[in-house]
Amino acid sequence: MMNPSGNSVMLACDHGYFMGPTRKLENPRETIKPLVPYADALAVTRGVLRSSVDPTWNVPILLRVSGGSSILQQDLSDEGLTVSMADAVRLNVCAVAISIFVGTAHEKQTLLNLAKLVDDGQEVGMPVMAITAVGKELEKRDARYLGLACRLAAEIGANMVKTYYCEDFSRVVEGCPVPLVVAGGPKLNTEADVFNLAHDAMGAGAKGVDMGRNIWQNDHPVAMIKAIRAIVHEGASAKEASDIFAASAAGKITV
Repeated sequence: MMNPSGNSVMLACDHGYFMGPTRKLENPRETIKPLVPYADALAVTRGVLRSSVDPTWNVPILLRVSGGSSILQQDLSDEGLTVSMADAVRLNVCAVAISIFVGTAHEKQTLLNLAKLVDDGQEVGMPVMAITAVGKELEKRDARYLGLACRLAAEIGANMVKTYYCEDFSRVVEGCPVPLVVAGGPKLNTEADVFNLAHDAMGAGAKGVDMGRNIWQNDHPVAMIKAIRAIVHEGASAKEASDIFAASAAGKITV
């Protein structure tokens, strides 16, 4: 899942497991297909993998294996494991992903879910990504909280962690002994906001991004993922990424 650059552009398309048919992901296959050539990994659920991902598409799969609460619930942290390790192996995925909710009523449950997943993964050689989810409490996205959550995930045995970008993000990176990739989170206001987030995260030590809505909810999703790739793999600035996006959206870049 890691590009020869050592970094990764992961395409998150697993939102339906708690959000249902969210905007522009109503038809997963239609959304995913044009973006696959530019993704280093595709994050999906078991159902979408089986129904909407063509087996001939040459893209590593990051399989979401936690769930149990929908967007209708006030507390999204009440999750369990939804896929067995045996089925993950049958599906030939490259890694499995699970959310942890540190500081919630279900903290212990989600951390023990992670521990079990790591144990099961060790038996078959399956890497595990922990996702430091915050549910609807977005104000938790600061360096102190994320640093704690990421370190707990690494201590339990996660091979990599997906987390949010925040002020003083380098502190989060320094306190986590496994690679971090940064979530896009809710759709940002402008393309420039997305490029600045990706550029700043990489500059602070992230090993990539795992973005969804900020790519496929854009009017020009292929142009977006091309621009993000330039930041992650080529060290492009936010301004250079904006230029790549504009040129691609206008049809001036075709590869």
